[in-house]
Amino acid sequence: MSTTNPNADDDQVIAATQRWLERAVIGLNLCPFAKAVHVKKQVRYVVSSATTPEELLETLMNELQYLSDTPAEEVDTTLLIHPFVLTDFVDYNEFLDVADAAVENMHLDGELQVASFHPDYQFADTDVNDISNYTNRAPYPILHLLREDSIERAVEAFPEASEIFEKNIETMEKLGHEGWDKLDVGPAH
Repeated sequence: MSTTNPNADDDQVIAATQRWLERAVIGLNLCPFAKAVHVKKQVRYVVSSATTPEELLETLMNELQYLSDTPAEEVDTTLLIHPFVLTDFVDYNEFLDVADAAVENMHLDGELQVASFHPDYQFADTDVNDISNYTNRAPYPILHLLREDSIERAVEAFPEASEIFEKNIETMEKLGHEGWDKLDVGPAH
C-alpha cells in the first residue's frame, strides 16, 4: 500500500503531480494528447482535502460541474488529486463506479468522463509489480476529468489512438523498473 504525507501541502502535491505529468506522461509520451493542454496551461490541478469517499464525491461533483461550465480554452481537463482518501487501490477502484454514476446522474455522460491514476494501480490479471501497471501509476490517487469532445479531437489528430495502450506497455517494458525509478516521479518500485 502506498503511503501519503498528511502534512504535504497543496503546492507540494501539485508539484509532484506536475513532475509526474511532465516526466512520465509527457516525457514518455504515454498520452500523446497531454502535451498540448499542458503547454497551453489548460490543465486544472485540484487537491482535495477529503478524508472520506463521501467528501471526495462532493468535490468530484463540484469539479465535474466546474469543468462542464468552463470553456475548454480555459480549462480542458482537471486532475482531481486526493492524497488522503482511497489510498488503498481496491477501495479506489470500487469508487470509480461511483464516479461514473455521478457523471451519469449529473447528465454529463457523453460530455465528460473520468479516467484513473493511482500509486498502486493494477490492471486485471497482472502481478502487482508488473511494469505495465506503471502506465497508470501516479504519485497520488487522481481522478482525471476529461471532455469527450477533446478526446474525439485528439483521436482524429492521432489516428493510431487505439494502439496507445500497447505502445505504452512496450515503452514501460523497455524502461523497466530501474528506468522508472530514475524518473523520480513516484511511486518507486
